[in-house]
Amino acid sequence: MRARRAGGEAAGLAMTATPESGAGFLCRDCLAKAPRKTARCPQCGSPRGLDLGRAAGLTLAHVDCDAFYASVEKRDDASLRDKPLIVGGGGRRGVVSTACYIARTRGVRSAMPTAKALQLCPEAVVLAPNMAKYSTVAREIRAKMFELTPLVEPLSIDEAFLDLTGCEAAHKMSAAESLARFADRIEKEIGVTVSVGLSYCKFLAKLASDLDKPRGFQFIRADEAIDRLGPMPIGRLWGVGKVAEARLAKLGFTRIGDLQRLDEISAIRQIGDDGRRLWRLAHGIDERKVTLEHDAKSLSAEITFEHDVADRAELERVLLRLCEKVARRLKAAGLAAGGVTLKLRAPDFKLRTRTRSGMPPTQLAMRLFSVARALLRAQPEGEFYRLIGVGAADLKPGAEADGFDLVEGDRTREKAREGAIDVLREKFGAAAIQRGLAFNPAPPKGKV
Repeated sequence: MRARRAGGEAAGLAMTATPESGAGFLCRDCLAKAPRKTARCPQCGSPRGLDLGRAAGLTLAHVDCDAFYASVEKRDDASLRDKPLIVGGGGRRGVVSTACYIARTRGVRSAMPTAKALQLCPEAVVLAPNMAKYSTVAREIRAKMFELTPLVEPLSIDEAFLDLTGCEAAHKMSAAESLARFADRIEKEIGVTVSVGLSYCKFLAKLASDLDKPRGFQFIRADEAIDRLGPMPIGRLWGVGKVAEARLAKLGFTRIGDLQRLDEISAIRQIGDDGRRLWRLAHGIDERKVTLEHDAKSLSAEITFEHDVADRAELERVLLRLCEKVARRLKAAGLAAGGVTLKLRAPDFKLRTRTRSGMPPTQLAMRLFSVARALLRAQPEGEFYRLIGVGAADLKPGAEADGFDLVEGDRTREKAREGAIDVLREKFGAAAIQRGLAFNPAPPKGKV
């Protein structure tokens, strides 16, 4: 009973809300309401009903686009609609960014080498990612999220947390109904589908959104959290990857219920530093709030080479092109970088990251590059890399970018010069104009 009380205390108001028998059921296809549950909607025959009564009082949601990149491509090309589709890099080093659900039934998964994916699904169509297009669609979806609530916390280009607490009166409907209508609107107006998870805390909302994909809508109440979580694999807990899952299995924790049977002190004693966090999640306790400050943690670009590269000049040429890409994305998003992260992956797949923060906010490619190059030059000479990437960190509003600097003075001319380059590239293509350092008649093959 102690564990159930702990989950209830974390739920706060959600525990005090009781199911409202008068709230009825909402059809998620035709949006008709019915006073009682039926196997199929009396209006359209759909089996996709939402119990508004049981969802009453839940206001924290996680919205996740379904196979986002692939969905956008299928929306824009009807010939792909019924085909297995992989969006990602081709060639020997390419990896899958997104696979449609048809391809997933054949075992294809994100981050899988494209070559292996094509062994599993040889008839799949492989397309290179079009990040500019996906970003445009993501902004359209994000704008509609802000019509539901001002509290939107993006996690990535295709998912976000929303807190609808206090918005019910403005919308004249419950959070559950608002979200169901939102999902329907996204599908009809934008042409992609989303899955919704609704609960009283972030962890359970995110977990719920993954339970019924695609086009799913699941909710988890505080009074059922313990029972819903218990049978699930321990890897369902937030932050437990494959390595942590294997370590926990060696300690005897294969299901979340194994952790629920302990008290908090015992969990810390047996698991270590992360024991308290995992124990609390296992009991449905997650006190993190939806915040706006994580609107975008970083913007980045990377390339996986066809063959491992050690030549420093070649790496720097690639790094400059990546910095130019990140700079364009910063300007498009209205953001500026207050830090730079260099990402390097060795032939044995070990990842090395180096970050420098505290720099004056910038949107300029050459300023990003000067920092990224210094980070690269600090690495040992002659080391081979299969991947190099650069990210803009510690993001600031774009209005703060590249103003007067006490050391370097006025940056107006530098901004004007880079702006002119951007205009020419937008009009004539990315290869129309190149800086001398980036020019290479035979650039290394790979996928950015």
